[in-house]
Amino acid sequence: MADTLAALRSLMACHSPPLDALVVPSEDYHQSEYVSARDKRREFVSGFTGSAGLALITKNEARLWTDGRYFLQATQELSDQWQLMRMGEDPTVDVWMANNLPEGSAIGIDPWCASINTVQLWERAFAKKQQKLVQTSTNLVDEVWKNRPPVEINPVIVHPLEYAGRSVVDKLKDLRQKIVQGNARGIIISALDEVAWLYNIRGTDVAYSPVVHAFAIVTSNSAFFYVDKMKVSAEVNSYLEENGIDVRDYKAVSSDVALLASNQLKPSSTVKGTEAEKANGGKKAEETDNDLIWADPGSCCYALYSRLNPEKVILQQSPLALAKALKNPVELEGLKKAHIRDGAAVVQYLVWFDKQAQEIYGASGFFLEGEATDKKNHLKTTKLTEVTVSDKLEGFRASKENFRGLSFPTISSVGPNAAIMHYSPEAETCAEFDPDSIYLFDSGAQYLDGTTDITRTVHFGKPSAHEKACYTAVLKGHIGLGNARFPNGTNGHALDILARVPLWKSGLDYRHGTGHGIGSYLNVHEGPHSISFRPHARNVPLQASMTVTDEPGYYEDGNFGIRLENVLIVNEADTKFNFGDKGYLQFEHITWVSLLLSLFVDAQNRMVLEQRKSDRESA
Repeated sequence: MADTLAALRSLMACHSPPLDALVVPSEDYHQSEYVSARDKRREFVSGFTGSAGLALITKNEARLWTDGRYFLQATQELSDQWQLMRMGEDPTVDVWMANNLPEGSAIGIDPWCASINTVQLWERAFAKKQQKLVQTSTNLVDEVWKNRPPVEINPVIVHPLEYAGRSVVDKLKDLRQKIVQGNARGIIISALDEVAWLYNIRGTDVAYSPVVHAFAIVTSNSAFFYVDKMKVSAEVNSYLEENGIDVRDYKAVSSDVALLASNQLKPSSTVKGTEAEKANGGKKAEETDNDLIWADPGSCCYALYSRLNPEKVILQQSPLALAKALKNPVELEGLKKAHIRDGAAVVQYLVWFDKQAQEIYGASGFFLEGEATDKKNHLKTTKLTEVTVSDKLEGFRASKENFRGLSFPTISSVGPNAAIMHYSPEAETCAEFDPDSIYLFDSGAQYLDGTTDITRTVHFGKPSAHEKACYTAVLKGHIGLGNARFPNGTNGHALDILARVPLWKSGLDYRHGTGHGIGSYLNVHEGPHSISFRPHARNVPLQASMTVTDEPGYYEDGNFGIRLENVLIVNEADTKFNFGDKGYLQFEHITWVSLLLSLFVDAQNRMVLEQRKSDRESA
């Protein structure tokens, strides 16, 4: 790590102009949350493996910013050469740089790895001390990363209509209507899941997320797909061309954005657009007189924005973000079926785990109590670890129909490790199962018809009174949110408190959001909506046919962690009254795994919770 920092500082000093600081974000060229191995630059320079964070390297310091999910993990993973900056508690990176770097400083950034929003925010912060953001022509981290993983050539896969539910023609027609309504001539699409959803394609370029490294540009009468052509088979190429999509090389997006800006971007003659023409009465749509280009400032990188005339750009969230979040009936049905199969796999796992805990460790258990014999008879030859049990869970899932892999690295955590919110066990260093400690697992899978995400916290022995009380508070919050009814127009920021109130009564809380959208055989974390205390959760109200998770928690560093998570669908609610004629919404739980109350919840609270469950089922 020291050699890496020294090599980077040498490149910074030799740069023209010399750089006083270098920013190394977590994101790739598409501002993705989860990135491929060769794009994990921030992890390479810092050693911190969490999915969210930003590294800043100056002449004499190295600092890493991350959010509350990762405070404990970062403390454990960062060397003494790095200082942890806690988001929400310490100054933000732009404020810190503006206040602590010398006047006139040059701060380097790869413009492909920074969004429009980020760059514009920083430039405003730097103005007061005449500091400047310098766009490097190459990524300096790539120059010192000698063993950087190679580019993988993974095939583009067509996602069948029987799972997608809507044709590419329909999606393009709706998108073009929104482009025209926005007074734009075309749109640049950078987010990988939006490209995949729009063109009904999937891939394996990013672990756990079935996406392809690609950009898209759509105008009123053309559509372009920028991808490594070695990934596109003849059959897939024909499929794309039949849907009016022009396949171009991944690197051509930069020059084509400039052509788009000057209204010179034209489709290839090989693209017939037959299906697209059918949607327009057999004719190609005419170009509009609009000269604006739509770019999502949160997902479009600054490198592409720099190719545009800033006075001719619409900086608004991509219309595909909401369109993708509003699941169609086929997607909803697929998600429900996928969760039934996934729930069966998780129940199989828990029954297996309970039996192993009894037979190997002599745990009291709860599924098969009294049936286990010869307890501890394998103690000397067999043991369970965080990794071996998570591998077993993956095996149960792999046996299910339409399974395509996990949706994120399984969080399988015993005792103190469960306090690390996004803990990822490694075979060489993971903990052994302990029947006298809490076990938390947060896991999910990708199926052709849906993506799953579930968290359960269990104890195969006798939890303490304090652990029971904490679990009960988390459970009350989980039920309180999951049973909510609320008027149309309510956002996730307003609902977040429902999951926290039971914890707040005892002075407890958690540092992560309470819910996120989930894809349909796409990213396990999906916006634009969320349930969270963070301000961005105010931006988009929940709407019928959205999916969202319900996952409050509580964590004690060095002791244990508790989290409970179900996936919910937002549905219209049939209420007795309809104040303000707004219409009301409610949640439908589609996660089919017991919450295993028997060991954690005391008798009095169990009666209250069971009554609430009964009330909900009869409502």
